[in-house]
Amino acid sequence: MTFLLFAQDAPQQPGGLFGSPMFPFFLIGLMLLFWVVVILPMSRRQKKEQADLLANIKRGTKVLTNAGIVGFVVTANDGEDEIVIRSEDTKLRIKRNVVAQVLDVSGAEPAKQA
Repeated sequence: MTFLLFAQDAPQQPGGLFGSPMFPFFLIGLMLLFWVVVILPMSRRQKKEQADLLANIKRGTKVLTNAGIVGFVVTANDGEDEIVIRSEDTKLRIKRNVVAQVLDVSGAEPAKQA
């Protein structure tokens, strides 16, 4: 009486998902699905929020630029790409898209101290 412990008659085939020749296409499809479901809506929302932020800049708004300059808006005309901000004793003419964050929308600048 002999017992077969290992079957050597059947050839070993790579099985499962990782051995499939379609695996690279599966990974590409998974990454594409992730991009469409997660990344694309998030970037669209961020662009819309940034456009709304830049469109609502008014005189007296405290802003932070990409360069780290904090100042108050002196001039901001609708339809123009440039705004003028005042930081300490300096007036700067900058592009609207340089504004990274609106810090305060109160509309009133603090009084200058001598």
